Amino acid sequence: MSDPACIMGPMEYDAVKQDLRRAYDAEADKRERMDDRSWKPAERARFAAHLREGSRLLEIGAGHGVSGRYFADAGHIVTCVDLSPALVGHCLAKGLDAHVMDFADLAFADESFDAVFGMNCLLHVPRTHLAGVLAEVRRVLVPGGRFYWGQYGGRDSEGVWESDACEPKRFFSFLTADRIRSTAAGHFTVLDMHRVPLDGSIEEYQGLILEKP
Repeated sequence: MSDPACIMGPMEYDAVKQDLRRAYDAEADKRERMDDRSWKPAERARFAAHLREGSRLLEIGAGHGVSGRYFADAGHIVTCVDLSPALVGHCLAKGLDAHVMDFADLAFADESFDAVFGMNCLLHVPRTHLAGVLAEVRRVLVPGGRFYWGQYGGRDSEGVWESDACEPKRFFSFLTADRIRSTAAGHFTVLDMHRVPLDGSIEEYQGLILEKP
């Protein structure tokens, strides 16, 4: 993994996305059988406390639909998107409205959603493309809409994780707490930030609750 950042053009970013799709397609069934991390339900509930009843919620990088199902069961109108067709299949099997879609190019009209939820998906976005993705999230939110941005971090580095168990090995971008907060503040109002200490090679999980001005 390179440090601290790499300059990546559009074609290189497309290659990263293709590798991510292949890796997550290959892992989809395994992820369906995985137990949820103990802190994840608390993070979902923390964001849910900021939502109005029956909010139109978009989950980006929805994975196999655990979070999407949680918000749907709580009474929200949920749409899930993910790059991986296999993971979208698991979302559909859970009764969710789910689509294969790149969150850097969302096929929704402006101000379509009251809330956007993204847990451990934007960490695959190269830093040189992050502003564009955040602008796209902001575009589909109504004024005053809420955005949950959560990801692993703690150090300031990005690149292909050479020890990754997935094949192809995935690209990760990790941010320090100060950098992720300042980056978010360039696009949204920061309402809350929660840091979960982790054991192992990843220092922490960073969960931000943001508002579109």
